Amino acid sequence: MRLTDFFRNVAREMKKVSWPKRGELFRSTLTVIATVAFFAVFFAVLDLGISSLIRLILE
Repeated sequence: MRLTDFFRNVAREMKKVSWPKRGELFRSTLTVIATVAFFAVFFAVLDLGISSLIRLILE
């Protein structure tokens, strides 16, 4: 009884959700992918620089 009430309430709440339009979803996805790519490159370069600096210090 409680489980069926839960799923009924979930279905009711999902109908109230304002889903993004296709264009908005596409732009948001591109923004997330670009941000993740930027930070991946940024931290890779930073890691490379710090590693090189540590190697220079230890030699």
